[in-house]
Amino acid sequence: MWPDHLATSATGIGGGTVQKPRELTPWVSPLHNWGYQLRELRKSRGLSLRELSQLVRVDHSHLGRFERAERMPDRSQATLLDHALGASGMLLRLWEQIGDERGHVANPPVHVAKSSVDLAFAVADQAASDGEGISVPCRLRDGSVVWVALNLNRRALLRTGMGLGATAAVGISSPALADSGAVPGLVRKTRAASAYGSTPVEHLRRTRRLLIDNDNLLGPRHAIGAVRDHIQVIQELRRDAKGVDRRDLMELQTQYGELLSWLYQDLGNPQAASYWLDRAMQWSTTVGDADLSTYVMARKAQLAGDTADLIDVVDLAEAAHRMARPRSRLAAVARTYEAYGHALRGDADESERAIDDVRNALDGAAADPTPWGVWLTASYVEIHRAQSLEALGKHDQAAEAFGVAIRLMPDGYHRDRGVYIARQAVALAGARAPEQAAALGMHALTVAEDTGSGRITNELIRLDKALIPWQQEPVAEFRATFDAALFHETETEA
Repeated sequence: MWPDHLATSATGIGGGTVQKPRELTPWVSPLHNWGYQLRELRKSRGLSLRELSQLVRVDHSHLGRFERAERMPDRSQATLLDHALGASGMLLRLWEQIGDERGHVANPPVHVAKSSVDLAFAVADQAASDGEGISVPCRLRDGSVVWVALNLNRRALLRTGMGLGATAAVGISSPALADSGAVPGLVRKTRAASAYGSTPVEHLRRTRRLLIDNDNLLGPRHAIGAVRDHIQVIQELRRDAKGVDRRDLMELQTQYGELLSWLYQDLGNPQAASYWLDRAMQWSTTVGDADLSTYVMARKAQLAGDTADLIDVVDLAEAAHRMARPRSRLAAVARTYEAYGHALRGDADESERAIDDVRNALDGAAADPTPWGVWLTASYVEIHRAQSLEALGKHDQAAEAFGVAIRLMPDGYHRDRGVYIARQAVALAGARAPEQAAALGMHALTVAEDTGSGRITNELIRLDKALIPWQQEPVAEFRATFDAALFHETETEA
């Protein structure tokens, strides 16, 4: 596999070379996403860069730079391309998002300074490629906290004392498949699985289960590189596989892709998470496994809920529910995400109705022999009920529901417990119990440090804002400790 930041060539028919298009990275920024969508539209219309150039009267080399996010088009160029490719305004809307992002954070540029930040550490094989940004939580001069991209060269190193910046950077910096150097050895080991009394497919399944357990305990930063490497391993094995083995490997590639999406979601990078879910959906269609496709669709609904996507969240959940077998666990999972979607949209009655349906279906769903959604328990449903209550502004009820659900959680879910504790703290702040909220916030901050969970960090950003009206000691201690974990915007140097 070629590094994702290089345009490489391969030997073609007759000994010539065929240029391999550079892997695009739509999750990095709106500009990268615009370039990715431009390439996808061009390819779907069957056009080469030169053919598109003739249609819009823009040099083909400029078009290539647009696609690779090396150059930003102006509005007139974006409009011409939108019309030529029949995008119905999509490219223009995405182009406007580029301007929104630059106006909000990077225009003028955000300069950051360390507080408890040590700029002398990084994981070597996770370093950012040239020109590619990594995202860290940053306190702006107006007091708000946002995720900002730091454009560092490949040798720039980054770590915060609390771990929030460093762990957010790990994996986010290079989400595309990039050879870490371990892949050839992993391929040899997997092919030699018979020496361990196994088969390559069984070995890969066992590895995936171990990676999931590792994520549950330690968070995504410890698993994400290995998951990326194993997707490459599977792709290598598929070259020579036939029959059932080839299908099983494709199924495993889908499952690893979905897991990679989850790791990016927990790191706080929804763009990368969405990208890998889209890949997993494409791969699951190739496999032809209805349950697997339903599961990926349900995960898309979950991601939409995490990002408060009021347009897609309910539609995706309803789509997953329609795809699921009646009375299956997956049907109940989809209905759970639908409940939260209704709450986000302010529909309390529909949200409660959906939660009641899931509660009533739990006993039957528990008998489902499939491996999908095995984590759907009474505790998990109560967590989503609590999230729904919080979204609806019922803070007292939400805080109580979170407490009940956390006590019911099984052991081993260290990171998820931290997420829910942080959400309970936000609910307590909304219920005007700031001291309890701050105490729980300190616990959640510790888990964020241990695991690098961007989901926890995002909840702590909400908590920090909610606690502004109070100044008593527990609140001040939490806010000072959290602030010390952040990068800070500085005045632009003349």
